[in-house]
Amino acid sequence: MDPDGLACGLQITTTGPTSIEKASGESVKLDCQFTLAPEDAGPLDIEWTLQPSDNQKDEKVVIVYSGDRAFSEYYPPIIGRVHFNSPDPKNGDASMNIMGLKAIDTGTYQCKVKKVPGINSRKFLLTVMVRPSKPRCYADGPTLMGKDMMLRCNSADGTQPLKYTWERITGNKLLPPTAVLDPVGGTMSLRNATETASGVYRCVAKNNVGTEECSVEVSVTPAPNTAGIIAGAVISVLLALILLALILFCCCRARQKKRYEKEISYEIREDVPPPKSRVSTARSFTSVGSQRSSLGSMSPSNLHEYTKPQYDKIPSEENDRPPSHAPIPPPSRMAGSNLSRMGGPNLNRMGAIPVMIPAQNKDGSIV
Repeated sequence: MDPDGLACGLQITTTGPTSIEKASGESVKLDCQFTLAPEDAGPLDIEWTLQPSDNQKDEKVVIVYSGDRAFSEYYPPIIGRVHFNSPDPKNGDASMNIMGLKAIDTGTYQCKVKKVPGINSRKFLLTVMVRPSKPRCYADGPTLMGKDMMLRCNSADGTQPLKYTWERITGNKLLPPTAVLDPVGGTMSLRNATETASGVYRCVAKNNVGTEECSVEVSVTPAPNTAGIIAGAVISVLLALILLALILFCCCRARQKKRYEKEISYEIREDVPPPKSRVSTARSFTSVGSQRSSLGSMSPSNLHEYTKPQYDKIPSEENDRPPSHAPIPPPSRMAGSNLSRMGGPNLNRMGAIPVMIPAQNKDGSIV
C-alpha cells in the first residue's frame, strides 16, 4: 500500500514539494499526476478540496471532474480563477491551476483521485504571500552633532517575516562605525553622531516573494547654542516687562494730569462772578421810566419836560451796551431840586414815597 493512498492499484506519481509559496497576483499549479492499474475499472472521479484550518469545519469543494466533465463553480472566492491543467484529466493529469492568487487563497488543498476499486490522494500547503509595499524612510528626531540619531524604515503591507537592511549610497558607502541595525524593526541607530555621518541611506524591505526600497538624506548639523537662546529669551521677557511698566506709568500720569486740570477749571469757574443779564438792566430802566411818568402825571406843570419820546430813548440806548458798561449815575447828581420841581409838596400831601430821579438833558440823556 502506498503511504499516501488507501489501495495498491491507483497511484499518484507526483514527487514535487508539497509546500508552495507564491506572491499575490501570480498563478500556481498544484501538480497531481496519477496512473491506473488494470483492475481499476470503475468510473474516474477527481476532486480538489480546501481543507479547513479548524477541524470543526467542513472541507470546501473547489473543482470536480466526473462523468467526463469538469465542474468548478463550488467555492465562491475562487470561481473563475480555477481550472484543470489538462483538458482531459482522465489521461493521468489531475493537476489544478489557480490564477490571480490572493491572500485568501492560502490553505491546504487536497487532490483525490478515485477509480474503483483504486483510490488515492495528495495534499499541498499553499501560502500566498504579499510583496512588501514601498517602505517609508525617515529620520526620527533631530540630526545634531554629538546626539544620538535614529533612522526608521517601515513597509505598511507585506507578508511576514519582513527583513530590513540599510546601506549607504554616497561617500565611502560604509555605514558609520557606531551604527546599530535592527533587521526586524527596520531601524538604524547612530550614537554620538558626527558630521561624517551625513549622506544618503537606502533601506531595502524583503520577504520571500519580493523586495522594495526607499532612501533618505541625512544632514548632521551642529547643535544650537542653548545658553544663548535662554539668555536671549530672558532678556526679551525683561524688556517686555519694562515696556509694559512704562506704558502703565504714562497712562497713570496722563490720567492724573487730566484730573488736575479738571479741578483747576472748577476752581476758576467758582471765582468768576456771573455776568449781569441785559434783560434785567433793560427792565430796570423801563421801571424807572414808568415811575417818572407816574410822578410827572401828578404835576401837570412838569409834563413838558418828561415826554414819552424822551423815555423811549433810554432803554434802547442802554440795551445796546453790555451790562458791565451800563453807566451808574453818581449820587451827587441826584438833586433835591428835581423833587421840588416835580411837585414835592404834592407828593408829601398825597402820601407818596419820594424817589431820586437822575438828572437829564433835554434830549433825554442822563447827566
